[in-house]
Amino acid sequence: MDGNDIFIRRDGGLGRITLNRPQSLNALTHQMCASMLEALRAWTEDPAIRACVIDAVPGRAFCAGGDIRAIYDMGKRRDGSAQAFFATEYRLNMAVKHFPKPYIALIGGIAMGGGVGISIHGSHRVVSENALFAMPETAIGLFPDVGGTYALPRLPGEIGMYLALTGARLGAADMVCANIATHFVPAVKFGEIVQRLVAGEAPDAVLAGLAADPGTPPLATTRAAIDRAFVMPSVEAVMDALAREEEWGNETAAILATRSPTSLKLTFKAMREGKRLDFDSCMRMEYRLTMRALERPDFYEGVRAAVIDKDQRPRWQPPALAGVSDAEIACYFAPLDVTELSS
Repeated sequence: MDGNDIFIRRDGGLGRITLNRPQSLNALTHQMCASMLEALRAWTEDPAIRACVIDAVPGRAFCAGGDIRAIYDMGKRRDGSAQAFFATEYRLNMAVKHFPKPYIALIGGIAMGGGVGISIHGSHRVVSENALFAMPETAIGLFPDVGGTYALPRLPGEIGMYLALTGARLGAADMVCANIATHFVPAVKFGEIVQRLVAGEAPDAVLAGLAADPGTPPLATTRAAIDRAFVMPSVEAVMDALAREEEWGNETAAILATRSPTSLKLTFKAMREGKRLDFDSCMRMEYRLTMRALERPDFYEGVRAAVIDKDQRPRWQPPALAGVSDAEIACYFAPLDVTELSS
């Protein structure tokens, strides 16, 4: 057990992590990330642990991401605490990706940002009818991190680029359709999953017996248009392509018009780069990008508009795509003057 924000324990041969900040939608603190990382490293070496299950206390969320308000405050202080948070969180994402045993995420609610990072890289991602996925970082002046630059470009077609740029929300059927989730199991069966895993049953057998049909994925109706528009070679070209997609295209372009122009161009390049990199290289790239984003105004302005003042009227700098040069974006990807991310 670790304080009240997270419960970490052994249950038979199962390592168990339960997020317990329901009032904050289980948003991740630095200490929560550090505790999970320590547990995964210990369980990796412990032959008595056969698998890991991560879930959350009952409520609206699995995990809505990092604690953005806390990160905002840390970044404003410029004391290195924001950088330390991201370094620990990204090492946790790497530990999930490289965990050598079954890692079963039970996603029974909202999974956004950092909540995606502690689930999508695991071997088994189980969603209930209450699951909701999004990577909404371009709305707050960031980019889809926590391994998003690796995972999203590897989704079918251009779904990953679409999700990365727009922050679109997906329900359970779409999460299965897009390979974000591996199984759909009704929420009332989640307890049975854990009981059977504790009893020693193999995860694949348990989930095969409980998995159900999540229904028709709404993405099916827009998938062809997504692939046509988001395969384009630049954000500007995507916007032009969306103009040819009638109502859905206009609605999607309107969403993009509210996002940070710098974040859109940064995200676009990071997704394209991530498609050709291995996971750890993506994480090192993301750390560079995040360190640069913490030095620039859009993250702080995005959080102000969304979380602090809640006026939903961010004043991006620059305010339009035309003002964001390729040279400026390239600076984000350059090696850091300080320590790079290590595992």
